[in-house]
Amino acid sequence: MDRPHPRFARLYPRAAARADARGAAAHRATLLAGLHGRVVEVGAGHGLNFVHYPPTVTQVVAIEPEPTLRALATKAAAAHLPVPISVLPGEAEHLPFADGELDAAVTSLVLCTVPDQQAALAELRRVLKPGGELRFYEHVIPERGLKRALLKAADRSGAWPALAGGCHPARDTGAAIERAGFTIESCERIVFSAGALEPSIPYLVGTARSGPASPC
Repeated sequence: MDRPHPRFARLYPRAAARADARGAAAHRATLLAGLHGRVVEVGAGHGLNFVHYPPTVTQVVAIEPEPTLRALATKAAAAHLPVPISVLPGEAEHLPFADGELDAAVTSLVLCTVPDQQAALAELRRVLKPGGELRFYEHVIPERGLKRALLKAADRSGAWPALAGGCHPARDTGAAIERAGFTIESCERIVFSAGALEPSIPYLVGTARSGPASPC
Protein backbone atom coordinates (compact mmCIF):
# COMPACT_ATOMS: atom_id res chain seq x y z
CA MET A 1 0.00 0.00 0.00
CA ASP A 2 1.21 3.49 -0.84
CA ARG A 3 1.50 6.08 1.94
CA PRO A 4 2.08 9.31 0.02
CA HIS A 5 3.66 12.27 1.79
CA PRO A 6 4.65 14.35 -1.27
CA ARG A 7 5.79 17.49 0.56
CA PHE A 8 7.89 15.53 3.03
CA ALA A 9 9.27 13.34 0.24
CA ARG A 10 10.50 16.40 -1.67
CA LEU A 11 12.27 17.81 1.39
CA TYR A 12 13.65 14.63 2.93
CA PRO A 13 16.53 13.91 0.48
CA ARG A 14 18.02 17.35 1.15
CA ALA A 15 17.67 16.96 4.90
CA ALA A 16 19.25 13.50 4.73
CA ALA A 17 22.16 14.83 2.68
CA ARG A 18 22.82 17.46 5.36
CA ALA A 19 22.71 14.79 8.04
CA ASP A 20 25.13 12.57 6.13
CA ALA A 21 27.55 15.49 5.75
CA ARG A 22 27.46 15.93 9.54
CA GLY A 23 28.27 12.29 10.31
CA ALA A 24 25.18 10.21 9.59
CA ALA A 25 26.94 8.48 6.68
CA ALA A 26 29.38 6.94 9.16
CA HIS A 27 26.44 5.73 11.25
CA ARG A 28 24.94 4.08 8.17
CA ALA A 29 28.23 2.33 7.42
CA THR A 30 28.40 1.05 11.00
CA LEU A 31 24.79 -0.09 10.79
CA LEU A 32 25.42 -2.33 7.77
CA ALA A 33 28.97 -3.55 8.38
CA GLY A 34 29.31 -7.34 8.46
CA LEU A 35 25.83 -8.16 7.17
CA HIS A 36 25.44 -11.27 5.02
CA GLY A 37 22.84 -13.26 3.11
CA ARG A 38 19.36 -12.03 2.17
CA VAL A 39 18.27 -8.78 3.77
CA VAL A 40 15.07 -6.75 3.91
CA GLU A 41 15.37 -3.01 4.45
CA VAL A 42 12.08 -1.58 5.67
CA GLY A 43 11.36 2.05 4.90
CA ALA A 44 14.31 2.42 2.54
CA GLY A 45 13.47 6.02 1.68
CA HIS A 46 15.37 7.18 -1.38
CA GLY A 47 18.05 4.51 -1.04
CA LEU A 48 20.70 6.35 0.92
CA ASN A 49 21.86 3.13 2.62
CA PHE A 50 22.36 1.21 -0.61
CA VAL A 51 26.02 2.13 -1.19
CA HIS A 52 26.94 0.90 2.30
CA TYR A 53 25.85 -2.74 1.91
CA PRO A 54 28.89 -5.07 1.99
CA PRO A 55 29.44 -7.64 -0.79
CA THR A 56 28.72 -10.45 1.70
CA VAL A 57 25.04 -9.54 1.28
CA THR A 58 23.59 -11.63 -1.55
CA GLN A 59 20.32 -9.70 -1.98
CA VAL A 60 18.52 -6.68 -0.54
CA VAL A 61 14.77 -6.28 -0.84
CA ALA A 62 13.97 -2.66 -0.05
CA ILE A 63 10.40 -1.87 1.03
CA GLU A 64 9.19 1.73 0.71
CA PRO A 65 5.52 2.83 0.94
CA GLU A 66 6.04 6.48 -0.11
CA PRO A 67 5.84 6.62 -3.94
CA THR A 68 8.12 9.62 -4.55
CA LEU A 69 10.87 8.22 -2.33
CA ARG A 70 10.36 4.74 -3.81
CA ALA A 71 10.96 6.09 -7.33
CA LEU A 72 14.20 7.68 -6.16
CA ALA A 73 15.23 4.43 -4.44
CA THR A 74 14.56 2.49 -7.65
CA LYS A 75 16.95 4.81 -9.51
CA ALA A 76 19.55 4.40 -6.77
CA ALA A 77 19.22 0.60 -6.95
CA ALA A 78 19.89 0.71 -10.71
CA ALA A 79 23.33 2.22 -10.11
CA HIS A 80 26.44 0.07 -10.03
CA LEU A 81 26.31 -1.31 -6.48
CA PRO A 82 28.16 -4.19 -4.78
CA VAL A 83 24.90 -6.11 -4.13
CA PRO A 84 21.65 -6.68 -6.08
CA ILE A 85 18.82 -4.54 -4.72
CA SER A 86 15.14 -4.65 -5.62
CA VAL A 87 12.69 -1.97 -4.48
CA LEU A 88 9.06 -2.85 -3.73
CA PRO A 89 5.99 -1.06 -2.39
CA GLY A 90 4.76 -2.33 0.94
CA GLU A 91 4.34 -1.79 4.65
CA ALA A 92 6.45 -2.88 7.60
CA GLU A 93 3.40 -4.50 9.19
CA HIS A 94 2.80 -6.77 6.16
CA LEU A 95 6.01 -8.04 4.56
CA PRO A 96 5.95 -10.26 1.45
CA PHE A 97 8.08 -13.07 2.87
CA ALA A 98 7.52 -16.50 4.40
CA ASP A 99 8.27 -17.21 8.04
CA GLY A 100 12.01 -17.42 8.69
CA GLU A 101 12.95 -16.58 5.10
CA LEU A 102 15.58 -13.88 5.65
CA ASP A 103 18.99 -13.61 7.27
CA ALA A 104 18.71 -10.00 8.41
CA ALA A 105 16.46 -6.96 8.55
CA VAL A 106 17.43 -3.29 8.54
CA THR A 107 15.47 -0.33 9.88
CA SER A 108 16.94 3.11 9.40
CA LEU A 109 15.00 6.12 10.69
CA VAL A 110 11.70 4.34 10.04
CA LEU A 111 10.41 2.85 13.29
CA CYS A 112 9.39 6.35 14.34
CA THR A 113 7.01 6.55 11.37
CA VAL A 114 5.30 3.16 11.16
CA PRO A 115 1.66 3.43 12.32
CA ASP A 116 1.95 0.35 14.57
CA GLN A 117 5.50 -0.04 15.84
CA GLN A 118 4.91 -3.29 17.74
CA ALA A 119 3.16 -4.90 14.76
CA ALA A 120 6.07 -3.89 12.52
CA LEU A 121 8.63 -5.37 14.89
CA ALA A 122 6.60 -8.58 15.26
CA GLU A 123 6.52 -8.87 11.47
CA LEU A 124 10.28 -8.35 11.23
CA ARG A 125 10.82 -11.08 13.79
CA ARG A 126 8.49 -13.39 11.85
CA VAL A 127 10.42 -13.15 8.56
CA LEU A 128 13.85 -13.62 10.15
CA LYS A 129 15.53 -16.99 10.46
CA PRO A 130 16.17 -18.20 14.02
CA GLY A 131 19.08 -16.09 15.21
CA GLY A 132 18.67 -13.65 12.34
CA GLU A 133 19.81 -10.08 12.87
CA LEU A 134 17.83 -6.89 13.22
CA ARG A 135 20.05 -3.88 12.52
CA PHE A 136 18.57 -0.57 13.67
CA TYR A 137 19.50 3.10 13.38
CA GLU A 138 16.68 5.10 14.93
CA HIS A 139 16.17 8.37 16.73
CA VAL A 140 14.54 7.97 20.14
CA ILE A 141 13.11 10.09 22.92
CA PRO A 142 15.69 11.53 25.36
CA GLU A 143 15.90 9.70 28.67
CA ARG A 144 15.14 12.82 30.74
CA GLY A 145 14.99 16.60 30.77
CA LEU A 146 13.17 19.44 29.05
CA LYS A 147 13.80 18.07 25.54
CA ARG A 148 12.00 14.84 26.48
CA ALA A 149 8.96 16.84 27.63
CA LEU A 150 9.00 19.01 24.50
CA LEU A 151 9.16 16.01 22.16
CA LYS A 152 6.29 14.35 24.01
CA ALA A 153 4.23 17.50 23.59
CA ALA A 154 5.09 17.75 19.89
CA ASP A 155 4.07 14.14 19.38
CA ARG A 156 0.79 14.47 21.28
CA SER A 157 -0.13 17.62 19.36
CA GLY A 158 -0.15 15.74 16.06
CA ALA A 159 1.55 18.70 14.37
CA TRP A 160 5.00 17.14 14.15
CA PRO A 161 3.82 13.77 12.75
CA ALA A 162 1.72 15.64 10.16
CA LEU A 163 4.67 17.75 9.00
CA ALA A 164 7.35 15.06 9.18
CA GLY A 165 5.87 12.18 7.20
CA GLY A 166 4.29 10.47 10.21
CA CYS A 167 7.33 10.71 12.49
CA HIS A 168 6.57 10.23 16.21
CA PRO A 169 9.53 11.76 18.09
CA ALA A 170 8.51 10.47 21.53
CA ARG A 171 8.89 6.74 20.87
CA ASP A 172 11.20 4.61 23.02
CA THR A 173 12.25 2.31 20.22
CA GLY A 174 14.89 0.42 22.19
CA ALA A 175 12.23 -0.69 24.68
CA ALA A 176 9.87 -1.58 21.83
CA ILE A 177 12.52 -3.84 20.25
CA GLU A 178 12.86 -5.65 23.58
CA ARG A 179 9.10 -6.03 23.97
CA ALA A 180 8.95 -7.62 20.53
CA GLY A 181 11.13 -10.50 21.76
CA PHE A 182 14.54 -9.44 20.47
CA THR A 183 17.77 -9.53 22.43
CA ILE A 184 19.76 -6.33 21.87
CA GLU A 185 23.35 -7.53 21.48
CA SER A 186 24.96 -4.16 20.87
CA CYS A 187 23.57 -0.66 21.16
CA GLU A 188 25.27 2.72 20.98
CA ARG A 189 23.40 5.87 21.98
CA ILE A 190 24.53 8.84 19.90
CA VAL A 191 23.49 12.47 20.40
CA PHE A 192 23.45 13.99 16.96
CA SER A 193 22.18 17.05 15.08
CA ALA A 194 21.20 16.67 11.44
CA GLY A 195 21.86 20.36 10.69
CA ALA A 196 23.20 23.57 12.20
CA LEU A 197 19.70 24.89 12.92
CA GLU A 198 18.24 21.56 14.04
CA PRO A 199 18.27 20.37 17.68
CA SER A 200 20.48 17.50 18.75
CA ILE A 201 18.52 14.38 19.63
CA PRO A 202 19.56 10.86 20.66
CA TYR A 203 19.86 8.01 18.20
CA LEU A 204 20.39 4.28 18.71
CA VAL A 205 22.63 2.24 16.41
CA GLY A 206 22.64 -1.44 17.21
CA THR A 207 22.05 -5.11 16.53
CA ALA A 208 19.36 -7.39 17.96
CA ARG A 209 18.40 -11.05 17.58
CA SER A 210 15.35 -13.06 18.57
CA GLY A 211 15.41 -14.09 22.22
CA PRO A 212 15.08 -12.74 25.77
CA ALA A 213 15.40 -8.98 26.15
CA SER A 214 18.42 -7.08 27.44
CA PRO A 215 18.60 -3.37 28.28
CA CYS A 216 19.52 -0.59 25.84
